[in-house]
Amino acid sequence: MAIDPRFSILVSGYTFLESPRWHNDRLWLSDFYTHQVLRVDLQGGVEKVADVPGQPSGMGWLPDGRLLVVSMRERKILRQESDGRLVTHADLSSVAGGHANDMVVDAQGRAYVGNFGFDFMGGGAPQAAALVRVDPDGSVRAVASKLYFPNGSMITPDGKTLIVGETMGNRISAFDIQPDGALGPRRDWASFGPTPALTDIGFVPDSLRAAPDGATLDAEGAVWFADAIGNRVVRMAPGGEILDSISTGALGAFACTLGGPGGRTLFICVAPDFNEHARQQAREASVWTTQVGVPGAGRP
Repeated sequence: MAIDPRFSILVSGYTFLESPRWHNDRLWLSDFYTHQVLRVDLQGGVEKVADVPGQPSGMGWLPDGRLLVVSMRERKILRQESDGRLVTHADLSSVAGGHANDMVVDAQGRAYVGNFGFDFMGGGAPQAAALVRVDPDGSVRAVASKLYFPNGSMITPDGKTLIVGETMGNRISAFDIQPDGALGPRRDWASFGPTPALTDIGFVPDSLRAAPDGATLDAEGAVWFADAIGNRVVRMAPGGEILDSISTGALGAFACTLGGPGGRTLFICVAPDFNEHARQQAREASVWTTQVGVPGAGRP
């Protein structure tokens, strides 16, 4: 398939790539339906880091360098030990109403983890979700509630603000991070329209103007996010002004991050759709790259 000449293909032939992270000069990725965590160099060389049978998603690293990865279906955070073994770091099943999903880890090793809130892929009744904090000792507590599919979490470079995309909420939210890791009240970082009624949420809800999925911060304080219903990546300023919008054509965009030399490469995870059954059966997901003017900043 021909792609826009602004893009290059880094890797292809995967099921559904998510949670891209630039770390130690490599792009790290979760491939949902082969259950693999991958590490990719800029020449497209791929190394398997781990197998996560419960379906990998968000990633981050403890201060000592050990990998944390979400096991979606188990509603757990796994930790990779120095010998490569994966062990349970935290069990979120008591506070997560659906599959655990994206995650950001702060400089102290505290992980902020979203979840679907309900059985999204199985067509369950929509419910709002809690945002969960996992401390370095593995203890778990809900730190925010009534979020509409929290996703694409980011932490500002000063470590003082958590920014969370709400994929089904027509908004990106922000929280002050207290010294002990608690969160202040939710506020709008950007609003795209009225907050939908939960009963309106479906696979492609007409009430959404954008659906922020995987996201990343840049050095000017703007957010790049993949619009899960818009086949595009968007660069947005605080308050909601769209600074740039790049179409991914016939393919959906489901996550993005900044990295590479100088932090100016935008990595975009693309696939035909996010239908679980279709993606399990095919190998049509790729990572595309393009160059941007402002480097990445903050976490992840």
